[in-house]
Amino acid sequence: MAEGLENTIGTFQHAVDLGTDMLELDVQLSQDGIVVVSHDNEIKRTTGADIKISDTKFADLPPLHTHQEVTFLNALPVCFPDATDRSFCRLRDVFEKFPAVVINIDIKNDDDELIAKVGELVREYNREDLTVVGSRLESVIRKVHQQHPDIPLFFSAKRVVQLVLLFYSGLLPFIPLKESCLEVVMPSIVWGERWADTVPTKYKVLARVVDFLLMSKVLIRHLDRRGIHTYLWVINNDADFERAFSLGAKGVMTDY
Repeated sequence: MAEGLENTIGTFQHAVDLGTDMLELDVQLSQDGIVVVSHDNEIKRTTGADIKISDTKFADLPPLHTHQEVTFLNALPVCFPDATDRSFCRLRDVFEKFPAVVINIDIKNDDDELIAKVGELVREYNREDLTVVGSRLESVIRKVHQQHPDIPLFFSAKRVVQLVLLFYSGLLPFIPLKESCLEVVMPSIVWGERWADTVPTKYKVLARVVDFLLMSKVLIRHLDRRGIHTYLWVINNDADFERAFSLGAKGVMTDY
């Protein structure tokens, strides 16, 4: 989103034009049951309107601001005064516009209707081989897997913790895994330039511990051999790109 307004068809098209291999997006459910592409349910940050998507009909959603803050960018908020596409889009719109592009969907809420509709859309557009679905919430992952066992999943936060425990206990090779992708933050970005003066020392120490445990070449290689790809985020500078791929990541998620 450092090169365009987040979660718009125009910005997704720009990313595809630049050669991206996968689009990462988040979904919410509007008041009238539309699966909307948006990181936030409360959209004051992106629109200035103090409303929720879940309380608003899709047709009534306001346009996006032309200026937005990029959380993981080492810079001031970015501005796109000439942006022509300022509208929220539907997940259906993304599927129709990019039928051959791999799309990673993060379901933000444990909402049965949202979960069901995402699965239905994946099936409607025959995208089971081109879509990865998941959530930080294990309850969401379980429901997706129960309803649509053929849709690839990424690890929830709880499952990432379990993965690390299994790995360091030596049990991981003997445990079946339902997930197809490991998508985690690269903790080293927490003590980088962006948060050097804002993150308390105790959290930087915690990030270093997590980085030591999770950013393991052996773990990533083991997962890769089992057909589980690792993607790291949010990677926005050359040093982090180099480190991510040196660890064995198959890809990265970036604002550029």
